[in-house]
Amino acid sequence: MQRHDPLPRFQRELSDWRLWLTRAVVILFAALAGLTVLFFTWLGESALALFSRGREACWWAPLVWTPLCTVVIVHATRRWWPGAAGSGIPQVMAALDPTVPAGQRHLFVSLRLACAKVWLTAGGLLGGLSLGREGPSVQVAAGVMHAARHWLPAGAAVSPQGLLAAGGAAGIAAAFNTPLGGVMFAIEELTRRPEQRSSGLLIAGIVLAGLVGVSFYGNGTYFGVIHVVELTAALWWPALLLALGCGVLGGLFSRLLVSSLAAPEPGRLSRWRSRRPLAFAAGCGLVVAIIGVVTAGAAFGGGYEHTQALLRGTEATAGAEPAWLFAPLKLVATWLTTWAGVPAGIFAPSLSIGAAWGADVARFSGLDASHAPALIALGMAGFLAATTQAPLTAFIIVMEMVDGHAMVLSLMACALVASGVSRLMSPPLYAALAAVQLGRLPAAPPEEPEEPGEPGAGERADDEAQPASAASSS
Repeated sequence: MQRHDPLPRFQRELSDWRLWLTRAVVILFAALAGLTVLFFTWLGESALALFSRGREACWWAPLVWTPLCTVVIVHATRRWWPGAAGSGIPQVMAALDPTVPAGQRHLFVSLRLACAKVWLTAGGLLGGLSLGREGPSVQVAAGVMHAARHWLPAGAAVSPQGLLAAGGAAGIAAAFNTPLGGVMFAIEELTRRPEQRSSGLLIAGIVLAGLVGVSFYGNGTYFGVIHVVELTAALWWPALLLALGCGVLGGLFSRLLVSSLAAPEPGRLSRWRSRRPLAFAAGCGLVVAIIGVVTAGAAFGGGYEHTQALLRGTEATAGAEPAWLFAPLKLVATWLTTWAGVPAGIFAPSLSIGAAWGADVARFSGLDASHAPALIALGMAGFLAATTQAPLTAFIIVMEMVDGHAMVLSLMACALVASGVSRLMSPPLYAALAAVQLGRLPAAPPEEPEEPGEPGAGERADDEAQPASAASSS
């Protein structure tokens, strides 16, 4: 029987400086990506808090301030940073497309775009727009990780595509403090190929970015920990109704976004948006401001405070009756914010909308208040899965928020059912928006017609290669 001596393999691994340099660079930039997302989080929360103080001091201020901020942000985005518009996830997917030349990836992902994305998205929160920072965090972290390619040694096993996927996933992991959700996001949404697994080094980078967030903000997620009681048979029919409703509503929301942003034949409003982008942005900002005032401020931002209030059993929309109006109004506000062209994510608003639907179902079904957190969690997973059509990512993100293993299968089932219903109503959202991003690539120069009798390009290449071949053979 042949013996395998581990010592030579151990010596070879220690002596391979390229391998260790690659590992050091990837881990270092993963930590930088996590720290960048943490700064992004702090900046966004500070901007929204400043807006909230201004709104509390003067209730009508958003009616002026929000449209003004929307116009300034859309103007700056269109003039200087067009690649920073929208969520950021489609840009990363476009950069990962194998048809994109390496020299053109900067149109979608770069350190310059990452910096612009941070400040423009924070500006949107300063204006009270209905947006999340999770999708933008994907583009920001991907830009940081993609910059690591300049420091990798020649022949490194880590490809630029691997860095992009790991960076995008690290953005989700750091934004939500859910490392498993980040890994699944890379597999399910960015690569769209579940059979392909990232290398252990890249997964370690994703987890490290998530742990950076945990070290600063504690072992909690974006919406905190959801405490649920023991599930009973009384939840069966409300949960099924909730899953189907999330599928229909999330599918309609996704179709609305695709029709607005990726329709091959734009409608009247989209044509107005193309001709008068700043006037359109001002109109969208005004409607968002009106919705925010009607909901007593609950529809501004990502919806974090409203979701927390629902989980605590209190309403954040005091004076905004009826309470069931929050979910459709939040949906419209998020749609208009995105349609205006502001750098904005939809993850947090989708979770907030799903939580509101869950609370509505719990209220209308007459269940005991102790069961409401379970339906809220199911609504969050279902609506996010229906909107993004990424059920495993949605399920894992919400699963890491729930204190109770009994809900694991329920969350998975709700996400799968909602995503399946949504697929009947809308194409995949991010894939459609990524196709729009690919349309920004510069057109290839037309080939010059060949003169009669002139050898073709292939023949010329062969002719030019002959002297070299002859020289090498001699």
